[in-house]
Amino acid sequence: MRHRLRDPITGLLFVLPMLVLFLMFRIFPTLAAAGMSLTNWNIGGEWSFTGADNYVRLVNDPNFWSSLRVTLVYTAIYVPLVVLVSLGTALLLNAVVFLRGLFRGILFLPYVTSFVFAGIIWRWIYEFDGLLNGLLAKVELGPVAFMERADLVLPALAVVSCWKGFGYSMLILLAGLKAIPGTYLEAATVDGANAWQRFRSITLPLLKPALFFVLVIETISSFQVFDTIYVMTGGGPAKASYTLIYGIFERGFRFWEFGYAATWGMVLFAVVLVVSLIQRRIVGKEDT
Repeated sequence: MRHRLRDPITGLLFVLPMLVLFLMFRIFPTLAAAGMSLTNWNIGGEWSFTGADNYVRLVNDPNFWSSLRVTLVYTAIYVPLVVLVSLGTALLLNAVVFLRGLFRGILFLPYVTSFVFAGIIWRWIYEFDGLLNGLLAKVELGPVAFMERADLVLPALAVVSCWKGFGYSMLILLAGLKAIPGTYLEAATVDGANAWQRFRSITLPLLKPALFFVLVIETISSFQVFDTIYVMTGGGPAKASYTLIYGIFERGFRFWEFGYAATWGMVLFAVVLVVSLIQRRIVGKEDT
C-alpha cells in the first residue's frame, strides 16, 4: 500500500503550494462572496443576514439589466475581434522565417504594458483633436467623437482591449500551429489543396483545442473589463459603457454596499459559467 501511494503523494506534494494558493485566492473568496451576497455587509464589517433580499433587489434593478446588456454587447464585439486578430497574427508569425522572435516580441509588447497606461494613450488618440481624428480629417471623414457617442464607445473600447490583450492569445494559437504535423499540410499540398482548403480542412480542426481555450479566456476577460473603462470613460457617456464589473465597483467602493456588490458578482460568475458551457458545447466538444 505504501508503495502504491508513494507516487500520488509525491505528486501532491509538488502541486501543494499552487493548490494552497488556488484555494486561498480563488475558492475561498468565491465561497465568501456567495455567503456575503446573502447579507447586508457594510464597510465597518458589521453584517446581518438578509437571505435572498439582495437577489430580489437585483432582479428589480434597472442598472443591473442595463449593465448586463452593455457587457453582452461589448463581449459580442470584443471576442470575435480579438480572436480574429490573434489568429491572423499567429498565422503570419508561423509563416515568417526571418527574425520571427523579434516580431513575436514586438507583437507581445502591448500585453505587458499597463491597462492604465494603454487607456491614457488611447484616450489621447481618440480625442476630438487627437491622432486618429487628425488622420480622419485629412481624408475628410472626421473628426468623430468616439468617447462621447453611445454608439461608438463600446467598439472603441473593444479596439483598445484587443490591442492590449491579443498578444497572449496569439502565443497560445502560435503554439497550437507549431504542434500541427507538417506532413499533413505537405500531403494536402501534394493532393492539390490550396491555402484556404488546407486551413479549413487541416489547420482549423487541429487548432480547435487551442482556439477553444482562447475563446474561453477572452470571453472571461471581456466580462471582467474594468481598467480601460475606468480610465477612459468612467461608465459614460450616459452609462453606454457601464459594465457589470464597473457596477460591482460602484456598489462596493462608492456606495459601500458590499453584500449587494457580492450579489452582482455571483450573477456575473453564473453568466460567465453558462457562456463558457455553451462555448464548450459548440466549439469544444469531446476533442478538447
